This record gives sequence, C-alpha cells and structure tokens, in this order.
Amino acid sequence: QVQLVESEGGLVQAGGSLRLSCTASGSTFSCNAMGWYRQAPGKQRELVATITSGGSTNYADSVKGRFTISGDNAKNTVYLEMNSLKPEDTADYYCWADINLWGTYWGQGTQVIVSS
Repeated sequence: QVQLVESEGGLVQAGGSLRLSCTASGSTFSCNAMGWYRQAPGKQRELVATITSGGSTNYADSVKGRFTISGDNAKNTVYLEMNSLKPEDTADYYCWADINLWGTYWGQGTQVIVSS
C-alpha cells in the first residue's frame, strides 16, 4: 500500500509564490513518475506538471515559465514551486504518482487560493 502525503496549500496574493511537496510512503516501491494535477470549482481535473524518475518534465501551457516541478527519487518526494501566481491558479491541487508495477495513486488534495 502506498500513501501520498501532501503539504498544506494556502492563501496567497496574486503575484506571490507557494511551494507544495508530496511524499510517497508505504511498502517498498519505486516511482516511475510523480506530479501534480489541479481541479478548480466546477471544472475537470487537469494536469499541472509531471516529472519522471529520469528527470523529464511536462507542464501545462498555463503554468509554463511560472511553475517548476522537481523531485527527489531517494525520498520519493516531488515538489512544485509556484511563482507569479494568478487568481486562475486557485484550485485543489492533487499529488499523483505512477508506482512501478502497482499503478497510479492520488493524494487527498490541498487547497491553493490566490487572491486578486
């Protein structure tokens, strides 16, 4: 069994920054990739950014140049540095992990609110 534990989100003013982290813990495993998705009220969940164990990254166009994803394979932890935040970044952010041989797992979500 694998658990994804996310850091607290928060309330930040537009233009501000926030850093999220997520650690996968549980039985012995290896992560093929980890990342973040988000879901705004009334909208579908969407990809924010992902990173593979080899360090390849993928970003949604809406966050390119503002958000940076990084990972620590030894700690099974992924980070999302969010800069120049906009009100439209307001959403519940969900950690995601693709675990080798076990499939995908999701965190419980953490709320990020960006005030204008």
